[in-house]
Amino acid sequence: MQKTSISSLIFAFLASISVAATAAPSVKTEAPAPIAAQMTKVEQSAQVNLNAADAETLRRDLFGIGAAKAKAIIAYRESNGPFTAVDELLEVKGIGKALLEKNRDRLVVN
Repeated sequence: MQKTSISSLIFAFLASISVAATAAPSVKTEAPAPIAAQMTKVEQSAQVNLNAADAETLRRDLFGIGAAKAKAIIAYRESNGPFTAVDELLEVKGIGKALLEKNRDRLVVN
């Protein structure tokens, strides 16, 4: 008899928790903006000046540019003077046509 009453109490407790959990209102969160929309905003706002940007800015704001390529861009600029055109970036070791085209809209030379 005592076993039955303990089992009944446990069942009642678990049932009340279950009912409380299903009866609680669900919180609707606002759906996040698609990544493509977020990237478009970033792409439109970030213009990188090849003649003024430091290595960290190049690495952070350009696609496919890591620390080594950013340092190579800075070294090229220091040894050859300021860039006169965005296409001159092809002269930097490790920068190819595909990488330049990915970043062309983000690059400026002032």
